[in-house]
Amino acid sequence: MIPTPLCQPAKRLSAILCAAGLALVLAGPAVAQVTAFKQSVAVASYGNDEIGAFYRDRNYAPLWTGQGPEQTARRAALIEALSSADLHGLPQGRYDVDALMRRMAAARTARDLGEVEVALSREFVRFARDIQTGLLTPASVDGGIVRTVERQSPDTYLRGLAEGPARDYIRGLPPRSQQYRTLLKEKLRLEALIATGGWGAKAPGGKYEPGDAGTGVVALRDRLIRMGYLQRSASPRYDSAMESAVRDFQAAHGLAEDGVAGSGTLEEINRQAGDRLKSVIVALERERWLPRDRGDRHVLVNLADFSSRIVDDGRVTFRTRSVIGKNTSDRRSPEFSDEMEHMVINPSWFVPRSIATKEYLPKLRANPNAVSHLVITDSRGRRVNRGAVDFSQFSARSFPFSMRQPPGQRNALGLVKFMFPNKYNIYLHDTPEKNLFAYEVRAFSHGCIRLAEPFEFAYALLSRQEEDPKAFFHRVLNSGQETRVDLDVHVPVHIDYRTAVAGTRGEVEYRRDVYGRDGRIWSALSAAGVVLPSVQG
Repeated sequence: MIPTPLCQPAKRLSAILCAAGLALVLAGPAVAQVTAFKQSVAVASYGNDEIGAFYRDRNYAPLWTGQGPEQTARRAALIEALSSADLHGLPQGRYDVDALMRRMAAARTARDLGEVEVALSREFVRFARDIQTGLLTPASVDGGIVRTVERQSPDTYLRGLAEGPARDYIRGLPPRSQQYRTLLKEKLRLEALIATGGWGAKAPGGKYEPGDAGTGVVALRDRLIRMGYLQRSASPRYDSAMESAVRDFQAAHGLAEDGVAGSGTLEEINRQAGDRLKSVIVALERERWLPRDRGDRHVLVNLADFSSRIVDDGRVTFRTRSVIGKNTSDRRSPEFSDEMEHMVINPSWFVPRSIATKEYLPKLRANPNAVSHLVITDSRGRRVNRGAVDFSQFSARSFPFSMRQPPGQRNALGLVKFMFPNKYNIYLHDTPEKNLFAYEVRAFSHGCIRLAEPFEFAYALLSRQEEDPKAFFHRVLNSGQETRVDLDVHVPVHIDYRTAVAGTRGEVEYRRDVYGRDGRIWSALSAAGVVLPSVQG
């Protein structure tokens, strides 16, 4: 939401443009002034075909620099929006309001006014794009963020502004999601907190658990009080109240909820408020990258939270723990949106070529009977007799075979996979390695998303099309046959990565930056001019 404008900038701007308009009236014949204005707009918009086309289509009628009430309202709405860009985590210096004001004040001729007209349009379009769909280009920051951002054209923004009340149109540009609103509130809260010294002194390193006492426990107690997890107390002991506070903190930060302040928990407790503010500002930018229409029903995977959810009409109706891609250059799970079309019950695993050549070919060279659970086939799909092949003659490039694991309990995909066909070969699936879900950090896969409760996930998806989804699923499963089950209505899937995310009660929760992606986004935002308050703790 754009805040209420300060009266002074609007009054200054109105006075400047009124004075400029009066100067133009006195300067010469009206027809000559109009012609000079049109020529100036045409020249100033050179290099931006869409802005130029917008003005040609309206016969160069001014959008900003006329003296009518609509133009006055547009100027005021733009100035107030640019002046409050930092409220949304955008760099205030990117929109030089003072320079615009000086330029308007200096306008004395129709040509000057035409240049100001286009300057205002350019600045408006840049701001509109930044606040609606993001300041950065995701893939240029991190190659794993392969999300396609739905950018609007300059013409779309200018026509939208021209068609209705300017202030309402500009206020409608930022994301309208509850997530975005909650993040904005958290940003303001953290900025106020930082201005008053943050969360105070850090707790000393070590390990603290119920029954402990001493100066370290007192420091931990004081920090938890400042953070809002513990009521004020003078107790020097790690009592039940502190244990409960630590558990609450762990739950809000994706940590194992054991009530013990070990090294991992202390590391998160001791993070500065400024670090959390960076996460919030990055999350605001990320929210701008997501599609505005995410689907009444959609699947949301938060890689940083190691979780997958089904969201119905804005409410989470199913949630399960997930395993994501290992934190190596060739295995990190990418971020993108697509549509889930079907599931496969009792799936085969068709081994990706990269895995077949990098992991399995060296084993076959050493022993042709290695990885015997996999079927090797030739280009025509015929099973290969391993004993008749000299695998040592093949390189990763020349390996001519395909590899497949038949359906079964030990299949790498488990007993069901959920497909949203994409060029990255990423999907959601079951796994026989159930022990991995007990880990706090669950980055183990080759890139696909493994689900802790895949059957329940399937029931939830099928609930919209089957009277008894559980019975239907198990009837197909018990057949032992590989079976494709189409979804009557495709379900959007959004694979995202959030280290700051709104919780179910309207609070913001935090997660570790397991891939370092949010750190890279923050660096790019900082390079673009986003700054933090100077006092932290």
